[in-house]
Amino acid sequence: MPDNLKDAYRLLSNTLASRGLNVDRMKQRMKAVEIETPSWGYSDSGTRFGVFRQPGAASTIEEKLADAGQVQRFTGVAPLIALHVLWDLDVQAREHDCVLELAKQHGVRIGAMNPNVFQDQEYALGSITNHCSSVRKRAIRHMIDSVEIGKALHSDVLSLWFADGTNYPGEADFRERKHWAQESLVEVYRSMPPNMRMLIEYKPFEPGFYHTDIADWGMAFTFAQGCGDRAHVLVDLGHHLHGANIEHIVAFLIDEERLGGFHFNNRKYADDDLTVATVNPLELFLIYNELVKAEDHPNGNPPIAYMVDQSHNTKLKIPAMIQTINQIQIAHAKALSIDRAALARAQRANDLVGAETVIQEAFNTDVQPLIRVVREEMGLDPDPLRAYNESGYQEKITAERGMRRGSGGLGQS
Repeated sequence: MPDNLKDAYRLLSNTLASRGLNVDRMKQRMKAVEIETPSWGYSDSGTRFGVFRQPGAASTIEEKLADAGQVQRFTGVAPLIALHVLWDLDVQAREHDCVLELAKQHGVRIGAMNPNVFQDQEYALGSITNHCSSVRKRAIRHMIDSVEIGKALHSDVLSLWFADGTNYPGEADFRERKHWAQESLVEVYRSMPPNMRMLIEYKPFEPGFYHTDIADWGMAFTFAQGCGDRAHVLVDLGHHLHGANIEHIVAFLIDEERLGGFHFNNRKYADDDLTVATVNPLELFLIYNELVKAEDHPNGNPPIAYMVDQSHNTKLKIPAMIQTINQIQIAHAKALSIDRAALARAQRANDLVGAETVIQEAFNTDVQPLIRVVREEMGLDPDPLRAYNESGYQEKITAERGMRRGSGGLGQS
């Protein structure tokens, strides 16, 4: 450890100790984190105006697993990769053993299964809320197929997002669609093995601009309750109206034992899918404040899946993912550095300034020395982004892959 890092770490340790914190325990908790990165975060992506291609972007599942392996290699806390059924896997093919072997070769495991019930033409007017029963049955069948694939790939999470909604008043009956959605989710839930959880995501608008069938956390919560104990709410940080207090939602769901996981990203206007903490690092920190409190005083809430969901249209894919992992670690470390005893005293005394000051002191703490030491103790380079940039991997994939079209399952390009 360089002398300057030793000095910075010693000063930070003294500060944390003065807050009554156990630095070794903090390091243990930081090392135990597992963050899931998405396969689609390594491939070409875009907006409704077009797909913006990058040389070296992954176009097959082999390449996506390899790229996810690089993120895990340099960060040490991203061992899972989420797969998008149809984008990554052929439902009819039996490629599961090969996928598991490739994942193992690249040092990652398969995370959440993400069915696709939004891009086919049949789903233009809805999937599980479509007026046509045959379309609803098709969507249900695809989700059940995704459950089966998940079982073969040792995945224990089924992550669901629906584009279902309407654009015009009078287009459809809200309550009728609600009933269809619940019936569909229950049928899929019953097909899951006992070790699998269903995460239900919500979104206030887009692509439906008049209404969305699962528009907020309360609706997702209600649908989850209607399914059973292994159905939970998935919070996407970009899926809220302006001004929404996400940390309050997180605390409420934890208390109700229904917070299943996150899609970490950031936004300025709507579902921008920016890299984490790009615009609002304070919000991320305040969310982690609630997560750390839940770790300190656990109830019956299920294990929380920490998942990244971003669209790197202009940033290079792997550096952007490493950047995001770093920001998540910073928010976590800062939340761990809160003086909980001082905060509790201020709250009991109704000392508003004192309580806010405790929060601000933690947010303003430079936790980089702690994070760098944690990485060194894990056998990692303390600066993962620099280490990746110097590894030559980006130049290698740029030369080998070039600029290509399409993405898909094994052997497809």
